[in-house]
Amino acid sequence: MANSELYTKHARVWLPDTVKVWKSAKLLRDYTPGDQTLFLLLDDGTEVEYKVDRRTNNLPALRNPNILVGENDLTALSYLNEPAVLHNIKVRFIDSKLIYTYCGIVLVAVNPYENLPIYEADIIHAYSGQNMADMDPHIFAVAEEAYKQMARDQQNQSIIVSGESGAGKTVSAKYAMRYFATVSGASSEADIEERVLASNPIMEALGNAKTTRNDNSSRFGKYIEIGFDKKHRIVGAHMRTYLLEKSRVVFQAHGERNYHIFYQLCASSHLPEFKTFKLGEADDFHYSNQGHNPVIDGVDDAKDMWNTRRAFSQLGIGESNQMEMFQILAAILHLSNVEVKDHSGDRSSILPDNADLVVFCELMGVHCEEMAHWLCHRKLQTTTETYVKGVSKTNAVNGRDALAKHIYARLFRWIVGCINNVLKSAVKQHSFIGVLDIYGFETFDINSFEQFCINYANEKLQQQFNLHVFKLEQEEYMKEQIPWTLIDFYDNQPCINLIEAKLGILDLLDEECKMPKGSDGTWCQKMYNTLLKQNAHFDKPRLSNRAFIIHHFADKVEYHCDGFLEKNKDTVNEEQIHVLQKSKFDFLLKLFVGNEKATSSTNRSTTSITGRFGLSQRGNKKTVGLQFRHSLHLLMDTLNATTPHYVRCIKPNDHKVPFSLDPLRAVQQLRACGILETIRISAAGFPSRWTYQEFFCRYRVLMKQKDVLPDGKLTCQNLLKKLIRDQNLYQFGKNKIFFRAGQVAYLEKLRSEQLRRACVSIQKTIRCWLARKKYLRMKQSAITLQKHVRGHQARCYVHFLRRTKAAVVIQRNVRMWAARIHYQKLRSASVVIQCFFRAYVARKLYYKILYEEKALVIQKWVKGWLARQHYQRTRANIILLQSCVRRVLAKRELKQLKVEARSVEHFKNLSVGMENKIMQLQLKIEEQHKDVRELNERLNAAAKTQDIERERHCKELENLQRSEKKTRTKAEALPSLMEQLSFLQQELENTRNQKEVLEDQNNVYKEQTQQVVEELNMKNSLLNDEKDNLNKLILEQKQQITEIKAQVENTEKLQKELIEERSRYQSLLCEHLHLQELHKDLKEELELRLSPSKRSESNYTSNSSECSPMIASTNGQDSSLDKVTVYALMELTKRPFFDTLPNKETPSTVDLPLILKLQRRVREVEKDKQSLQRQLDEKEAQEEEAKDMEEEISVGRAELDLETLKRQELASENKKLKQDLSELRKSLTNENSELMPPPVGSTTYNVLLEQLNSSNEELDMRKEEVLLLQSHIVRQEAMKYKDAALAEGVSLDLSDVPSFQDVDRSTDIHTLNEDGELWLAYEGLKETNRVLECQMQTLEMQHSARYEKLLEEVNMLKEEKEQQQKLLAQTLQLPEDARIEVGLELEITRLTQENLELMEQQDKQDKTIVNLKNDLQLYMKRVEEFQAHQRKTSIGTNSPAKGASIPRKEREYQGMLEYKEGEESHLVKCLVLDLKARGVAVRFLPGLPAYIIFMCLRYADRVNDDQRASTLLNSVLCSIKGVVKRRGKDFDVSSFWLSNTCRLLHCLKQYSGDETFKTHNTVKQNEHCLTNFELTEYQNVFADLAVQIYRQLIKSMEDTLQPLIVSSMLEHETIQGVLGSKPTGLRKRSSNSPEEDAVTVEVLLQQLGLWHTTMTKHGMDSGLIKQVVRQQFYIICAVTLNHLLLRKDMCSWSKGLQIRYNVWQLEEWLVEMELTDCGAKEMLEPLIQAAQLLQVKKKTEADAQAICSMCTGLTTAQIVKVLTLYTPVIEFEERVTTTFIATIKNILKDREESSTLMMDAKKIFSVTIAFSPSSVALETIQIPASLNLNFLNRI
Repeated sequence: MANSELYTKHARVWLPDTVKVWKSAKLLRDYTPGDQTLFLLLDDGTEVEYKVDRRTNNLPALRNPNILVGENDLTALSYLNEPAVLHNIKVRFIDSKLIYTYCGIVLVAVNPYENLPIYEADIIHAYSGQNMADMDPHIFAVAEEAYKQMARDQQNQSIIVSGESGAGKTVSAKYAMRYFATVSGASSEADIEERVLASNPIMEALGNAKTTRNDNSSRFGKYIEIGFDKKHRIVGAHMRTYLLEKSRVVFQAHGERNYHIFYQLCASSHLPEFKTFKLGEADDFHYSNQGHNPVIDGVDDAKDMWNTRRAFSQLGIGESNQMEMFQILAAILHLSNVEVKDHSGDRSSILPDNADLVVFCELMGVHCEEMAHWLCHRKLQTTTETYVKGVSKTNAVNGRDALAKHIYARLFRWIVGCINNVLKSAVKQHSFIGVLDIYGFETFDINSFEQFCINYANEKLQQQFNLHVFKLEQEEYMKEQIPWTLIDFYDNQPCINLIEAKLGILDLLDEECKMPKGSDGTWCQKMYNTLLKQNAHFDKPRLSNRAFIIHHFADKVEYHCDGFLEKNKDTVNEEQIHVLQKSKFDFLLKLFVGNEKATSSTNRSTTSITGRFGLSQRGNKKTVGLQFRHSLHLLMDTLNATTPHYVRCIKPNDHKVPFSLDPLRAVQQLRACGILETIRISAAGFPSRWTYQEFFCRYRVLMKQKDVLPDGKLTCQNLLKKLIRDQNLYQFGKNKIFFRAGQVAYLEKLRSEQLRRACVSIQKTIRCWLARKKYLRMKQSAITLQKHVRGHQARCYVHFLRRTKAAVVIQRNVRMWAARIHYQKLRSASVVIQCFFRAYVARKLYYKILYEEKALVIQKWVKGWLARQHYQRTRANIILLQSCVRRVLAKRELKQLKVEARSVEHFKNLSVGMENKIMQLQLKIEEQHKDVRELNERLNAAAKTQDIERERHCKELENLQRSEKKTRTKAEALPSLMEQLSFLQQELENTRNQKEVLEDQNNVYKEQTQQVVEELNMKNSLLNDEKDNLNKLILEQKQQITEIKAQVENTEKLQKELIEERSRYQSLLCEHLHLQELHKDLKEELELRLSPSKRSESNYTSNSSECSPMIASTNGQDSSLDKVTVYALMELTKRPFFDTLPNKETPSTVDLPLILKLQRRVREVEKDKQSLQRQLDEKEAQEEEAKDMEEEISVGRAELDLETLKRQELASENKKLKQDLSELRKSLTNENSELMPPPVGSTTYNVLLEQLNSSNEELDMRKEEVLLLQSHIVRQEAMKYKDAALAEGVSLDLSDVPSFQDVDRSTDIHTLNEDGELWLAYEGLKETNRVLECQMQTLEMQHSARYEKLLEEVNMLKEEKEQQQKLLAQTLQLPEDARIEVGLELEITRLTQENLELMEQQDKQDKTIVNLKNDLQLYMKRVEEFQAHQRKTSIGTNSPAKGASIPRKEREYQGMLEYKEGEESHLVKCLVLDLKARGVAVRFLPGLPAYIIFMCLRYADRVNDDQRASTLLNSVLCSIKGVVKRRGKDFDVSSFWLSNTCRLLHCLKQYSGDETFKTHNTVKQNEHCLTNFELTEYQNVFADLAVQIYRQLIKSMEDTLQPLIVSSMLEHETIQGVLGSKPTGLRKRSSNSPEEDAVTVEVLLQQLGLWHTTMTKHGMDSGLIKQVVRQQFYIICAVTLNHLLLRKDMCSWSKGLQIRYNVWQLEEWLVEMELTDCGAKEMLEPLIQAAQLLQVKKKTEADAQAICSMCTGLTTAQIVKVLTLYTPVIEFEERVTTTFIATIKNILKDREESSTLMMDAKKIFSVTIAFSPSSVALETIQIPASLNLNFLNRI
């Protein structure tokens, strides 16, 4: 009953509701005792009145404060009642998406109907080793508590998982077993935990089915005992099953399914191995189609079948046995389709040729006729005779179904037995943890025998639960030494007696089963008569005589009696069993014979209680109820002997909707599973419990300073006595304060009021301070304003005065300026008028003079023209007269010649030589004809030219006539024009001469430019061709570049894979070390067991015995290689690699390629990657150079084309201007013109003259422009290739270009260029072309060479890719295990082939090396002999006469240590085994053991003794491994030997003689390089050893860090109780009180500083130290963030502030240690963002956007988890709303990231051991005497 004082105004209460079960309301008035009505206000605004009964004082249940809502433990609530429990679970389940809640010792698990990422291995590791109350509720927390108690108390444990169908019992039990298998590991059998987990899919397939409430409902109960040895490792398991629901095999309700295995079989019927079963779809069989729902959404039955078969294989059940089991299951399906025909007289029959019956008999190996007969008949046996009687169709069908159930039950029992045999271990079991997965309380519309047994079992379990809870309460009160009274709790023993006592329900049922004519009705009447009046828990329904009611602890259930007797007897026709026992199927006989033997043994060894087996002995037959009762008693005895842990599974709704809670169904289950009873028991006593320190921290605000006493316990007692008057409401215990229900809420109310008053006081003071500050600011502002205003006014007045004065000055100046302007205008006008007048007078006088002169010129020319005309006419007349006289004289002479020709003498005289003359004349005639033809041609050409000239002259004449017409209008100015004409004629003569010169120059220039243009065009065409070729090459190279980029991407992928492979390889090394240690331990244990007396040798002896195979002597020249091979062989045989082979047997011998190739593979891939990267860089650089060159060429070519076009345009314009000028001159000088040219000084003359001048000026400008452009081109080309690498041999010496003045204009083409510019341009272009040609040729050669090289590499990669794709395609078709095996086999064969080739090459090289060594030794001997001979001769010749003192030279050491053969063991013992890391680190040189070992190795190299070198290195390896194995948990030891191993590895590289390492050495160090041995393989072995030690170092640090991280980073508060702590439940958190030694961040930093100092003293490489620190900070971040995500109490604003402060301290430590560049700070980024997320504002959408942009290092699941877990510590904070979380999800839905919630805290980054050369000179190292290495001699 709540305290009436708490019912004040605004107090919140719970009211009953029919729909929501409970609804919230708020008091409108204070309640006083005696009031009959409470005035309430509902959440929807409705006001109601609640009636209070005076007698019962039934006040409504109070509601807890908001700060307590959503608690992890229901017992932490101040008001423990049903509505508070329901509301808390609802808030956690719906709002926070948390499915687990504690209720005292019970874990309440609500089925989310959704897969949640809270069961990964990371979460398992996070819960491992943690206190149950420190973490959020989880099934893993319960499992960890059970495991911890088993290890601590040495007592067996049990986890009881219960709940109704669909609540998630099986999944919870599965996860509990997974937790045990993960955290414990296995003892002797490496896969025992895998076998335990592998049994789950088998039992689910055979024992789970789909029901209306659950898709994967367990239809049987099971109790699994997981056995552990003394080291708490799993050694075995044992399973017991209870009450298999056999009726489901033959009947399923609508919407349900049969057992999963039948549907898996049907889904896999297409497989070839199942063809003989003649299966089909599930709908084809009667036993699988009754529910009409053969498919489950989201379930692939074929895939599940594959998982089931794999689980069988993991458990060692062979393929043949699996097929036999599936054959029996297929036979059951065929049996369901056997049809029975009805006949009259209660008879039935089955046709012998029934197809399904034939298949059933074939599969079962029985006779078809016999089985068909006994399915329809039964045998009746009396004392004298035996009768065979037919049965009705109904009885026949029932018999068929009974047979099917019986066969399935036998098969199920046999499989359980096989699983137990597999899980049983030969190692003795020390303790166990049992996991009970049993059905919860069930009630349906029709409840039968199965529900009766289930509820009977739950009654027993509830009784045990109540007693255990009461026992814990009693122990707690006694432990705290407080008085307690007996708490009245519900005892269900009467109900149990009703069922199992004498003459109880089960007793009456067994008695009725023994009656010959017993029936369900008679049994029911017996119960009415016997139990109805005697037991209050038994009742009879009103409307039925064949049912009864039992009042269970959860609810009353009505059971129908129909079928009880039959199910209890579970009878099967014995003749059918006999038929099966005659089967030819051996496996079927095994089932029946084996089970008959099992039944004859004790019932304790029985693995399943599923029904009767159909034995012939009826007298020994036990009923199902009797067997179940017996097995239940055994189970209770087992549970009572263990410490129980309870998990109650709740089904939230019946529609399987994710995260939806039906309040009515939830309350029913809470009542049924005993949660409310637990709450009632807790509320009856003192449910709220606080430690004194927690109470003081929380309620310190209620005390005054004077009330705080040195004794905290007394302080708390005084405060409570003052606050709570009634001392019965609390009790002071030894360590805790116990409160009644409601008192914590009352104290919280007082605390809130006190805080509210404090807030008001603080607000008052702050507001006063703010108001005064505001007033002072306003006052100061007013003074400042006044000051500025007054100043502004004064400045304005001064400004006015200045403006007035300035205006006067401006007016004065303006007036002066206006007067001066007026004067200047008058003066300028006068000057202009005078100018124009004087010019007019001068022009008039000039024109007069010019007119007179031109008139004289015209007269002169006219008179001359007249004289010439007269002379020409006279000459023509004289010539005509002369021609007439000569013609007359010629006629006379002709007549005389004709007369002479007619005479005979003349003919005679003439006949002589006539023929010769005729021939001569003919020849002359022919010649004259030729000349005539030529002359005609010339004449025609001349005529054509004359015609052209005539036409041109006509045009010119027309032009002149037009001009003449124009001039006629100006006839008055003709005399002056004549004068001008004479002047122009002189100028024309001069211009004609200039024209001739210019034409000559122009012709020559045209010829030269034409030649240059032709040459440039030719070169341009060549360049275009080259450009096209280059473009083609560039396109090809682009394609190659794309291919190379693809290769680079593949290379990057390979690099990523390489990093992953490196990490996997390093983890395999760690596993190998662990397995090696385990192997050695087992070997030692075996030797101790076999011969204890012989085991008396030292540790080093064992180490040396391990290394004996490596140290064994070998013969031949390849001994050093053999040693490495043997060592690598031993290392490889110890690795778990061969566990993946199909036979899982370690091979006795391993090929050499398998050893070497696996070690070199990583190095080869890295080299390939580096070479490809270099080639890619070179290719990109060449591409960039080619692009730049092409751009320059294209730019130069474009500029050249542009300048060519400009020159052509200028030439054409120049030509046009010259033509215009010539035409103008001809028109002016034309003699045939009838009109006179314009006179000089006329307008036409001036216009023509201006045009001429402008044309000449334009021509000169064009020339200059051409020259400038040419010179610019040449300079540009010269500057462009002046410094080019490819033009180094090209010299552009411009000083050798001849100048224009030094060249003859008439003979050289350069005379056209006035300044030598054209020649310069031409030579520059030629040089440029040569440079371009050289560049093109070199680029082409480079590109071709690289193209061929890249093409070869691409082809090789393509071939490898095709081979890998083929192999991948082949392997993808195989199962996963086979795929891995095939891949490994193919890889091994490929590596073997490659390595054999390498071995052959190495053998050849070794042979050559040996031969060279022999030759070198021979030559060395000869040289020594020669030197000795020379010394003898020099001594003999130069021996002094007297003895002289010879000074001793100082020894020069060679950096090596001499030791005798066989002293390796002594060396290793003193230097490795007996060495103490701490002493060496302080006193000696860092890395001293490594230097000493290497100096000894140098001596072995000097004497060329590979046996000694191999023995030394193998001994060192084994000894270091032994030391790390024994003392690896010591950080100093691991750090010391990691540093020395790395130093020895660096020495092997530094002095190997490799050129890449020799560059870091001095000259003296290069002289110390190894000369005879090539120790690359040992470098790999030592690198692997360094990786192993590094991982051991990280693990040792992790073991030390794990207990410190959570306490220092999360739990510790710098200022205790800043915001107080919230109330907790029965499970108290582990707190760090000030009195105790609290783990702070300073402690963590001290530990980190200690490790850093240790590594520095040991001389560890700085890069390696940075990697270690980075790993440390990653572990800190991962562990802290994981615990933050799993602890609701840590997600608050104050905790975010504390985390940020702690992270700041870590960052400051990095700065102090100068490690800011190691990447450790980036490792803390997720933790920093999580802390910021706890502190930022979380309300609006803008806040959501800011959060999403801020939290880039957190996944979406982590962000949502933090926001969901965010819990206000004080009432003034607000929770994060679900809408805001939905907004966050919506924003982040497109983010691609991992869906995992936890960070992998076990992740170890792959370590990179970079080469670090040593500056220490080996010859300077001295061996301390404390090392006891006197047998070593420095050489």
